[in-house]
Amino acid sequence: MKKISILSLLICLLFSCKTVDYEWENFTYVATPKVTLNAESSALPTFASAKTSFFNLADPDYSTSQKFEWELDYYDAEGRADVEAIEVYIGFNRREGNPPVYPLVLSLAEVHPNERQFPLPSVIRANDILLERVTTFPKQYSFTASELAALTQTNLSTVAVNDYFLFKFIVIMADGKRIVQYNDNSCDESRGELCDCRVGVRFKNIR
Repeated sequence: MKKISILSLLICLLFSCKTVDYEWENFTYVATPKVTLNAESSALPTFASAKTSFFNLADPDYSTSQKFEWELDYYDAEGRADVEAIEVYIGFNRREGNPPVYPLVLSLAEVHPNERQFPLPSVIRANDILLERVTTFPKQYSFTASELAALTQTNLSTVAVNDYFLFKFIVIMADGKRIVQYNDNSCDESRGELCDCRVGVRFKNIR
């Protein structure tokens, strides 16, 4: 009797005696946005892995003399996720109730910041403006504070410390599928996941 049971178990293992179909088994590969921040262009020290740059209000010419620069590309799951385009959105945001500390602190591995730099979830909201639909990658971006203010109709005279401009992305796959939100953990700058679903620039006032 025991030999029959063992034989049945082995046959089941070999031929996958599965009685339940799970939703997660029908997965498909999708691409994720990839952002490379030019940390050298930031007015204040930052790290490329933090996906955040800074404008320094202490400079009287900050609105035109300082640059926020970055590059947009995508991770394609090693060629298994074809991308048609990425929609780029921009929005101006007032400081959150508990903004991240500055100077930035790296994790124990000294690679990523030890806390997220912008609020989650990273979804397109009513105040976010569609900037463009990118179809050729990688795409380079460079903005002054005045240029970002013009794009978002923001009055720079009302800007305060820790207010920020934030870029977000919607990935459009080759089959037309729109990826409008990723798991929050994947978008957290402190985790170093292969998903850069936002990049931004904050205002500081440091002399």
